[in-house]
Amino acid sequence: MRKPAAVVGILAAAFVASCHPPVSTGVAAGGAPYDVIITNGRIIDGSGNAWFWGDIGVRGDRIARIAPRGMLASAAAPKRIDAHGSVVTPGFIDIQAQSYDNFMSGDGHALSMVMQGITTAILGEGDTPAPSNEKQRTLITDADARKLGERFTGPHGFGQWLDFMQRRGLSENVGSFVGSGTVRAYAKGQSMAAFTSAERDTVRAMVARAMTDGAFGVASALMYPPDNYNTTADLIESAKAMSSYGGVYITHMRNEGDFLLEAIDEAIRIGREGGVPVEIYHLKAAGKANWPKIPAAIAKIDSARTAGQDVQADMYIYSAAANGFNACIAPKYAADGKLLQNLQEASLRPQIKADLQRKIDGFENSCMDDPSAVMVVGFTRPELKKYEGKRLTEIAQDMKKDWADALIDLNIAEKAQLGEILFRMSEDNVRMQLKAPWIKWGTDAGADDPATAKVMVHPRTYGNFTRLLSKYVRDEHVITLEDAVRKATSAVATRLSIPDRGLLKEGMKADILVFDPNTITDHATFEKPHQLSTGISTMLVNGVEVIHDGAHSGAKPGQVVRGPAWNGWTAPR
Repeated sequence: MRKPAAVVGILAAAFVASCHPPVSTGVAAGGAPYDVIITNGRIIDGSGNAWFWGDIGVRGDRIARIAPRGMLASAAAPKRIDAHGSVVTPGFIDIQAQSYDNFMSGDGHALSMVMQGITTAILGEGDTPAPSNEKQRTLITDADARKLGERFTGPHGFGQWLDFMQRRGLSENVGSFVGSGTVRAYAKGQSMAAFTSAERDTVRAMVARAMTDGAFGVASALMYPPDNYNTTADLIESAKAMSSYGGVYITHMRNEGDFLLEAIDEAIRIGREGGVPVEIYHLKAAGKANWPKIPAAIAKIDSARTAGQDVQADMYIYSAAANGFNACIAPKYAADGKLLQNLQEASLRPQIKADLQRKIDGFENSCMDDPSAVMVVGFTRPELKKYEGKRLTEIAQDMKKDWADALIDLNIAEKAQLGEILFRMSEDNVRMQLKAPWIKWGTDAGADDPATAKVMVHPRTYGNFTRLLSKYVRDEHVITLEDAVRKATSAVATRLSIPDRGLLKEGMKADILVFDPNTITDHATFEKPHQLSTGISTMLVNGVEVIHDGAHSGAKPGQVVRGPAWNGWTAPR
């Protein structure tokens, strides 16, 4: 895009304005009734403005009327919802969703996410199932998923994937970034080597095609191979390839611990030289020694913004992280897809073990500083199930091994598919970050269902947004309800140039929540995560009830949301 920030803002505003449908001011021609009327609610419209009493009329999949309380009392509608005692807000937009399995091969209900108020899921961190080719499919360990990926192999495989999810049926809306790990693998497989000129051209072309298919930008996950093999220069080139399409560079940075501030500098440089806005996934300072860095991290982002660069961030509402248990192993051992082979190679074991217990430039080992802070989850082998939810040090003691040997052996036994929950952050930092005006919320989790759950998960899977509203808004008064809702709705829609969601406004899509602010709460804990949030009585997605009387209705009215280039928009040159 390579435009001054003010020009970019003007262009984005013009795009949003051009895409809004005509405002409906009453009943349809011929006196057609509203389909749904919500009355007597305290409306929090998602803009950050103070709540107000009002009624909402929905026709089809859009908000047709917002009126002062009582004005729609006699209007006709087959469905009426009395929101007395409740607030009415836009549906929440999860900027870092991971519900690939539920959307591609599951029931599409996204139960744990829907019950915490999420109406739109944004995928894409690091790896996406599309676009797909033989090199990209080496990233996928599941044979059925590899086979499914063959559907998304054309020049517009990314768009084919989005369409596939909608055809299957979704309770949430869905959109996605294109994963930069996928971009790299598509061009080069899992090699650590530098791109050739031809491979670089492939990267540029596939990024551009993904943008016109509706990607919101490029999303990196630089702690994990093969994304970890990308250099700063590689990522700048990807950013340049999307800059004229309204793309955003969003990143799980290379380091969130000892080199947190340097990683922020890298992200800012990629945005500046690539000509795109920057969004930092799950901002945090990992490891107690790094907790004092959060004020400096916030100041660094504020400084970039003051200088005219668009840098923002998001977070989940917990002081523990989660990722793959194999993420503690140095990325070089995963090169060319040979992680399991290398872990089982006896001659390599002493070096792998030594690397687990030392600092390596350019790599953050989340297990090394405090293995007792690592909870291991996801066991499938019957003889190992007893370790589900145990700390790495506890497991190692039971196995009569040191923690590094236990980590290697568990990864071999479970084919490097285990997860870990990392208790490495500060509650005080969580509260500090919540207040930043540019922060947003993301679960960084996939949908689950207590009735079918097989392994432990991070409680954010069930309670990220409801924990925000109950603990930090209602109980601790860290931020206001209006600000929390803004950061969950219009802040994300504006960030991603989604023109018709994120606000309660006439003409917008009817993604609407009705909930009791005094009772909405999360129930999931680290020890017992599979517990649904409660307190939301009604959820509409595109005008259809997905939550009815506090329970999932089974409806799947979700639609695909796409970035601005899908509509043919490009920045003037």
